[in-house]
Amino acid sequence: MTLRECLRLALVSLTRNRARTVLTMLGIIIGVGSVIVMIGIGTGSKDASLAIIQNMGANTLIIFNGGSAANSRMGPMAVGALEVLREEDAALIEEELGPGSVAGATPQVRTSQPAIFQNSSYLTSIQGAGEGFARIQGWELKDGRCFTRSEVKVQAKVCLLGSTVVKNLFPGGEDPVGQSIRVGKLPFEVLGVLASKGAGMMGDQDDVVIAPYSTVMHKLMGRDKIQNLLVSAREGRAQQAETEIQALLRQRLRVREGEESPFTIRKQDDLVKLMTRQADVLTLFLAMAAGISLLVGGIGISNIMLVTVTERTREIGIRRALGALRRSILAQFLAEAVVLALLGGSFGILLAVGTIRGLGSFTATPAVLAPWAVCLGLGFSALVGISAGFLPALKASRLDVIEALRYE
Repeated sequence: MTLRECLRLALVSLTRNRARTVLTMLGIIIGVGSVIVMIGIGTGSKDASLAIIQNMGANTLIIFNGGSAANSRMGPMAVGALEVLREEDAALIEEELGPGSVAGATPQVRTSQPAIFQNSSYLTSIQGAGEGFARIQGWELKDGRCFTRSEVKVQAKVCLLGSTVVKNLFPGGEDPVGQSIRVGKLPFEVLGVLASKGAGMMGDQDDVVIAPYSTVMHKLMGRDKIQNLLVSAREGRAQQAETEIQALLRQRLRVREGEESPFTIRKQDDLVKLMTRQADVLTLFLAMAAGISLLVGGIGISNIMLVTVTERTREIGIRRALGALRRSILAQFLAEAVVLALLGGSFGILLAVGTIRGLGSFTATPAVLAPWAVCLGLGFSALVGISAGFLPALKASRLDVIEALRYE
């Protein structure tokens, strides 16, 4: 019996009892659809997280006060961490490492204060940085200009606004550039508006007011030391930059060999790798959970094929009496199981495509249709069909001809 004949007989047999065929396929449809959707959600979440990190700057290094042990227990702003970083360290890093691994460095401080314009008030994040922060963070200006080095030195009360702050302080659509707003109790002149960057690891990146770090540190926060350093490494040299910065700062702080550094360096590349590993594990668990329904669908196919063999015992006996070989009977019933599984897999793919499109249109759930997941789902459905149909097909091929003809 040729493959074409096997497939034709399989389709004829499946269309005899359409209700049973559809109900049997439901398990495969739901299983394959669930696997593809779960992989799509995991892959989409991974892509979204990586896009956020890349948007923050893949080559960015952040240097915190406090050693790695304190930071691992209490985070980068560990209480009681020795504040060893100085604003001069940014210039030192640029001067010593600028020609090689480092593209730029800036001191950084952060606080939260209400920003006020006329009758509008909005509590936002106030970030203090140097004049090169836009280049270091890859942040473009939508309008206006950035503050200069001289404005940083004289602690000028000037600032840049993120797009979220603009929407809340200027709901009437006024041009913010040149306006005077109050941050806390101090008046600040708005020099420019930052281009929108969207969500980040710490929330909305556009919900920020950026001013000279000297102004924020001394006049808003009342402190005389920076909180951290922000460094941009040259493309592909983040690891080299980390090693050289570590050595440079240890030398400046006179840290002895074998002693722990009183500061911590974190690379965005490390965060990318961590997020990738976590997303891959999550995707695997989601796919395994969805695969249970695919397994249940395979058991359903196996049960139905066993029932079919029993119902068609007399038919099998007649075919064997007319000269049909055992391998032909085996091939026919195996083909029925595979066709049943592949049809269910195809409908499952259509269900997954519709679900993923629906998630993208009506919810904020990140999901993508991964081509490899579609191939995996279809491949698994074929494997399930072969596995589930083999024993029933083997049973049909081994039926005794005389006993089969006597069967009522």
